[in-house]
Amino acid sequence: MNKMITHTALALVLSATAAFAEYPEKPVEFIVPFPPGDLEDVLTRMIADKFQEMYGVPAAVVNKPGGGGGPFPGAVEVAGAKPDGYTVGSFVIDVPVVGPTIGIPELDPNPFDPVGIFLTYPFVVATLASQPYDTWEELSEYAKTNDVSLGHYGSFLAPTQVTFAGAQKSGWDFTSEAAFDLLDCNVLASGDVDIVNATLQTLLPCIDDLKILASIGEARTPVTPDTPTIAELVPGLTLSLWNGLFLPKGTPQEAADKIEAAAKAALETDAAKKLAQDTGALIYWKDAAQASDQIAQDIEVNTEIQQLLDN
Repeated sequence: MNKMITHTALALVLSATAAFAEYPEKPVEFIVPFPPGDLEDVLTRMIADKFQEMYGVPAAVVNKPGGGGGPFPGAVEVAGAKPDGYTVGSFVIDVPVVGPTIGIPELDPNPFDPVGIFLTYPFVVATLASQPYDTWEELSEYAKTNDVSLGHYGSFLAPTQVTFAGAQKSGWDFTSEAAFDLLDCNVLASGDVDIVNATLQTLLPCIDDLKILASIGEARTPVTPDTPTIAELVPGLTLSLWNGLFLPKGTPQEAADKIEAAAKAALETDAAKKLAQDTGALIYWKDAAQASDQIAQDIEVNTEIQQLLDN
């Protein structure tokens, strides 16, 4: 009898070990719901490469831009994926904070669990150096009597909402606005819009030809340390604009643990550290519990911003 119990126990242990070892046993996709080239894309590729290196299976980044509609089509695809760890979402704050509130059935209630948050963007409000305003305050005075247009990644997204709210609380509003899949130097140079709400990563090639009027987030960016945040200019608009890894609810914990291990290893590489130094991005790791707390805090701030814009 004792031998039978021992053999049974050993079989259970071996079975559990084999089950854990089965993940990953096939290619893993990291879905980035924006075009290639921006910070979330670059860092997610580093994470995917590290995952492939650590676990010996192909891991690829798949870009699913939303045609100016923000990250939500890509998020919907991840929400509908099998919760087995083979489809990972690399999402901005807006997916868990805004997604459940804008009438997308697949995102309400929030269908994701965070693996962790790894990036705070150096998001800025920028314009061409030739424009007749040098600061947010000068823009505000100019915009009270002149048309000013805004280019953004989606009207529902947190950076856009913060910018709208900042303008409103400063006594003016944009006369027009438009969504783009990618906001880079060409958007401003072509005259499509007067102001862009974008990350420094996409604007660095022409940074000397621009004026950075404000940054968006809790702290100034290291690349533009003399430029105030909108929160400094307009108290209360303190959303941090971050990106994290997410899985469909019900994904086994062992899959989340292995993805987290690869992400943490990738963020410690010299390439990740150089990216932070060159772009002003804040690169770090907040685990699932810390990410959940961050999301709860951001939902509160976003609700206050929505109430302001609705009045």
